[in-house]
Amino acid sequence: MSKQVGSSLRSLFEELGEAEELDLLTRKKILADQVAASMKRKHLTKLGLAKAMRTSRTVVYRLLDPTDTGVTLETLAKASRALDLELHVSLGRSKKAE
Repeated sequence: MSKQVGSSLRSLFEELGEAEELDLLTRKKILADQVAASMKRKHLTKLGLAKAMRTSRTVVYRLLDPTDTGVTLETLAKASRALDLELHVSLGRSKKAE
C-alpha cells in the first residue's frame, strides 16, 4: 500500500482558488441529476416540465445544465412543486469554523 505524498486534489483546488467553484458545480450537478431523475420517473419531457412550472423551456434547460449555477430559488420552488418534491434549503456552520 502506498502512502500519499504531496497535496490532495482538494488542496490543489484551494491553492488555485477554485475550491468554491468546484463545490458549487458539484452541488449543481447533483441537483440537475435529481431533477432529471424525477422527470424520468414522472415521464415528463422538458416541455412538459416547463408547462407544469409555467415557465419557458430555456429555464428548464438552465435547471438541467450542470454548469449553470445561476438557478434562482423561485425556479427551484416551481420545479419542486411541478415534480411533487420537497425543496430543502439550509445554511449551516462551515467545517472550517469548527
